[in-house]
Amino acid sequence: MNQIHPRPEPTIIPRSEHGISRAKISESSLKVLYRLHNAGYKAFLVGGSVRDLLLGRSPKDFDVATDAHPEQIRELFRNSRLIGRRFRLAHVRFGRDIVEVATFRAGGNGGESDQLQSDSGRILRDNVYGSIDDDIWRRDFTVNALYYNIADYSVWDYTGGIEDLRSRTMRTIDDPWTRYREDPVRMLRAARFAAKLDFDLAPETAAPIPDLGVLLLDVPAARLFDETLKLFQTGHAAKSFERLVELDLLRYLFPSTAALIAGPEREAVLRFVRLGLENTDRRIAEDQSVTPMFLYAVLLWPAIERLAARIQAERGCGDFEAMQESMARIVAEQVARTSLPKRFSIPMKEMLMLQRRFAQRSGGRALKLLEHKRFRAAYDFLVLRSQVGEVDPELATWWTEAQAAGPQEQSQVAEPAPGRRRRRRSRRRRREPQASS
Repeated sequence: MNQIHPRPEPTIIPRSEHGISRAKISESSLKVLYRLHNAGYKAFLVGGSVRDLLLGRSPKDFDVATDAHPEQIRELFRNSRLIGRRFRLAHVRFGRDIVEVATFRAGGNGGESDQLQSDSGRILRDNVYGSIDDDIWRRDFTVNALYYNIADYSVWDYTGGIEDLRSRTMRTIDDPWTRYREDPVRMLRAARFAAKLDFDLAPETAAPIPDLGVLLLDVPAARLFDETLKLFQTGHAAKSFERLVELDLLRYLFPSTAALIAGPEREAVLRFVRLGLENTDRRIAEDQSVTPMFLYAVLLWPAIERLAARIQAERGCGDFEAMQESMARIVAEQVARTSLPKRFSIPMKEMLMLQRRFAQRSGGRALKLLEHKRFRAAYDFLVLRSQVGEVDPELATWWTEAQAAGPQEQSQVAEPAPGRRRRRRSRRRRREPQASS
């Protein structure tokens, strides 16, 4: 049932009283805003970009909200295309730059609408247009519901977002129980934004999460995979992890890891995952690449390693066999929760299987490992394990030196295989042809 909200007048902050400069807004976004405005439509920059500009940050994406309908946007911008089923959006393309333009939404302020909700309250269809007064009730948090008006460069605040920015507080718009039921992913977004911005969750915003976290089990695994990457691959992975643990949400994303953290090995697991995620954050800060393969390896390794040890002890099977079965079981459980495309899960398994081969530093087999296509990622993972004391640091040092050595030095560095000596192949003496009689 739709709630009926009052229609408050916005607090309008004039250009002279806020720090947003058009020089900080992308040229493509300004083109969209001005063309909509000049065509007689309302045009606002909205959401995280306004929030970040007010905080002195540099946004990566700029979203536009307008009273123009998608078809009108399409007519105005030949370089656009319409996307979306649940709600139609326009993507306006300028070379590689894409500006997302959304029509003001309604349906959350009472009255008729084509909104469809599940029994739990989750919004399944939400394709109805309205005014900016309606649109604010569709936003999730007050700090994400600030509108920058291109008409006079003012900021419109309907929900107290400016004050929450000043107090560094994440607060849901309206009743948090209802908001989380409408879209359970908002609980993950609360954790992510609190981590990214270093904000506190308002007590009433945090309170429902332990009870409603179970609703995440109804969210499609593919969508949770996307949310997982936003949590852990945007430069604040370690803090996001801490928030998920605090709010008891980790078990809905990484159940095997959460189960270990709830047990006697909590500190060892936390130390390993924290260090791995801190390394991920450092790489992003240095503009180095990070992959879901390595990220998932960090988050799943403690569970994989411990299950492999248990399988080996119970069945008396070999180390490699136990590791293969453990990875198959843990990854299958993970795919059911957050999805993990094979283009990431297969190389992750290869990388983790190489961990067993690092202990073998004998002869040509060791040198051959240096040529493996997953060697570099596997080596980085070995170094991580050595940093937490899971393997002897001397092992990581040996492989570091082996990489740095030239081909001749590598053959000298490699230890001879135990119990074997290199046999020198004798050259067969060529028989001299006999002279014909």
